[in-house]
Amino acid sequence: MTDTALPVSRGGYWLARRDPRLPVLAAMLLALATVSLQTLPAALLALGAALALAAAGGLSWPAVLRRLAVLEGLMVVVLLSLPFTTPGEPWLTLGTLTVTHEGLRLAALIAVKANAVVLALLGLLGGLEPAVLGHALARLGMPPKLVHLLLLTVRQIALLDDERRRLRRAMRARAFVPRSNRHTWVSYGNLIGMLLVRSLERARRIEAAMRCRGFRGRFHLLDSRHWQSADTAWLLALAPLLVGLVALDRLP
Repeated sequence: MTDTALPVSRGGYWLARRDPRLPVLAAMLLALATVSLQTLPAALLALGAALALAAAGGLSWPAVLRRLAVLEGLMVVVLLSLPFTTPGEPWLTLGTLTVTHEGLRLAALIAVKANAVVLALLGLLGGLEPAVLGHALARLGMPPKLVHLLLLTVRQIALLDDERRRLRRAMRARAFVPRSNRHTWVSYGNLIGMLLVRSLERARRIEAAMRCRGFRGRFHLLDSRHWQSADTAWLLALAPLLVGLVALDRLP
């Protein structure tokens, strides 16, 4: 688990020297403030701040955009349904369907806030290694079992992907060409079944290896970084943004 969650460019992760709890706390506060906004101008300000954080994070923009594309696929459902299902003043009538001003406003507000939260999380947490993130969550008081589950899941996903690649290579070596027929669907069903069986076998081997190394249900945190006054200063620097967002949202 040494790879970062997102490729980092332009000199590396901007909070690498800070305590990893700092970006986690900052991301939580900014996400909570953003989702509580009820006006579009305040949400747009939050989106601008999130874009600035993502730009300052030195992340690879193609990787960021790929992750945003997944979110936008969900937002399409919101944008297509809310304008027709939210009661309010009619804006456009299409047969028996009516698009309302309130529906358009609500759809835009949700889409802007969702993008702002995701961009802020990517900018603040995208450069953290999974192990470092797990240590930070543990130091913030998250239940140890959830931290263990997070760390093991990240590791298992990588191993499962490697196993999938090997099985796909084996299928191609046997001249498998996917088509829209019964043989293709049966082959994909066998692939999924083999992945489940091999992932279970690998999980058992990993558990046995951990027990042989003295694992007793607790990971020891080896991160030696400590909270410093500079971390407090960085967190306090976020306060004007949070207060500004809430104040702009409350303006008449």
